[in-house]
Amino acid sequence: MPSTAPAARKLQDCAVLWSMGEIRATDVVTAACEALVAGLDSPALRILAACTRAEANYDVPDLLPPALDELGLTFYPVGSDAGQEAAARALASRMLAGELTPRELAFRIHQRFGHELPLAERLAELDDEYDILEYGDRTPAQVDADVTAEALRLAQRPRVPTEPTDAPT
Repeated sequence: MPSTAPAARKLQDCAVLWSMGEIRATDVVTAACEALVAGLDSPALRILAACTRAEANYDVPDLLPPALDELGLTFYPVGSDAGQEAAARALASRMLAGELTPRELAFRIHQRFGHELPLAERLAELDDEYDILEYGDRTPAQVDADVTAEALRLAQRPRVPTEPTDAPT
């Protein structure tokens, strides 16, 4: 029987990206469906996966936290430091999976967090480097390689919350 760990990781990543405003509620419902197909199961996950596109925006905020809790996953409150770090790691994983280009990753990190998230500061700096390529001696491929190395560092970082998940925001 195949491991459900990749499906759990994908659902966790989708949850944090939704919580931080990076993806739509319908993407969370799709991830819930994929998690069920992969073998994850809980009552709240089934209810979440059953949401229609029209219901997703209204129901995901109430259904996602209990679904994650039943699966032993973490719901990161909006604006939490741990949530921001988890979102940066999730975006890095998406780039490594080919869903984003290195340039897109650096831009999205810089746009979302500026230079205020220490974990992803190097990616914000690399986004600045993309902006000044024409004035320097570096090539886009060199900056892409640096972004990829940084994405690997983030994706390999342990996924342990740095603050309680039930703390008020």
